[in-house]
Amino acid sequence: MLEFNEEELEQLRAESQRAYDLDRAHVFHSWSAQKQITPMVVSRAEGSYVYDGEGRPFLDFSSQLVNTNIGHQHPKVVQAIKDQADVLCTINPAHANDQRSEAARLISERLPESLNHIFFTNGGADAVEHAVRMARLHTGRRKVLSRYRSYHGGTEQAINITGDPRRFRNDFGDAGVVHFFGPFLYRSEFDATTEAEETERALKHLRRTIELEGPETIAAIILESIPGTAGIMIPPKEYMQGVRALADEFGIVYIADEVMAGFGRSGRWFSFQHFDVVPDLVTFAKGVNSGYIPLGGVAISDAIYDSFADVAYPGGLTYSGHPLACASAVATISAMEDEGMVENAAKLGEEVVGPRLCAIAEKSSIVGEVRGTGMFWAIDLVKDKETREELAPYGGASPEMNEVVGRLKAGGILPFVNFNRLHIVPPLNITAEELNAGLDVYERVLTEV
Repeated sequence: MLEFNEEELEQLRAESQRAYDLDRAHVFHSWSAQKQITPMVVSRAEGSYVYDGEGRPFLDFSSQLVNTNIGHQHPKVVQAIKDQADVLCTINPAHANDQRSEAARLISERLPESLNHIFFTNGGADAVEHAVRMARLHTGRRKVLSRYRSYHGGTEQAINITGDPRRFRNDFGDAGVVHFFGPFLYRSEFDATTEAEETERALKHLRRTIELEGPETIAAIILESIPGTAGIMIPPKEYMQGVRALADEFGIVYIADEVMAGFGRSGRWFSFQHFDVVPDLVTFAKGVNSGYIPLGGVAISDAIYDSFADVAYPGGLTYSGHPLACASAVATISAMEDEGMVENAAKLGEEVVGPRLCAIAEKSSIVGEVRGTGMFWAIDLVKDKETREELAPYGGASPEMNEVVGRLKAGGILPFVNFNRLHIVPPLNITAEELNAGLDVYERVLTEV
């Protein structure tokens, strides 16, 4: 942890106050009513900790927006960015450069053999936009199927594909998107009582949706391999294999959205690898370089690549494969490999987070369910364990949730919160000691409230 002397703290406070005042005067925040927010100033960060404007440390159990998979200020990645800035800061993406080439190699080597071409974007929403465009051009079809309780990005097409309330005010019904229910046994839409029933009924529902929408009109099915912001509901393996089979049967492109779930978050390099399926397109961002510089991309199957082998792909970005971003990706992936971060996430998820959350659920009157894998967990908070009524309504907040969040922050935790859920999503290289210290706070708060 960082330590500050009195002189440093005085300077920190002055800098932070100026940052806050200028923010409130000039910065327009996303997903916010502008006059109702008091954003926390983050003055420093290191490893699994962030520090506020007073120099107080917080264990970052949010990984910000579930993207700082290697933690904050990893020295190898910071140095790689500095070194690249001395050589080549930016270049037209029509030219080749060594960092983009190496990043593409490292990413494709961690994917199935058929996914060995990478199109780089500026982030996850861009990646989804381009994956959908590729699927539509490849198939000559228009519609995209996406599940409710999903998030795919904030740009025009991506927000319409999204299946949560953030889409409502942006959705005019003309984006060619059809939503369907996916499997989620704890809050089943199919009156299922077992995982097998949930899987069977969810696949039947998807088949009927395809049939009634017209298979010949559907370009793609896009699924978060493990839905992230929507609740970290891990789908049954048989369901994901069933989706792959339906896509094959009807000639539909299967897009795996790995923007949040990829690059070790679930204890595998990519979360679709838990289910023994191979997608046609894979979108990624966030963990590819822990957000140190904006970067995303699409991994493209050989079949879809061939559609653009002799016909130009009508799309591009000025900063596609930006050298600084790709240098940070090369350093990130190398550090993750060298330091065993993916294995660490899997081990700590199985040996620490899972058992501790289950124990908390037993003792707490407001924990309805815990679920997850790796460093990717959700705590579903309820008013009543029998009725499973959420502690905050879907799409909203509540005084009870505000109290829980306030107590967590007072305990030195920076939590990830969505509606009635707390997500346990710290950096993959968090230590067992740090993890247990944070979970101690969750246990105290969730058993006392």
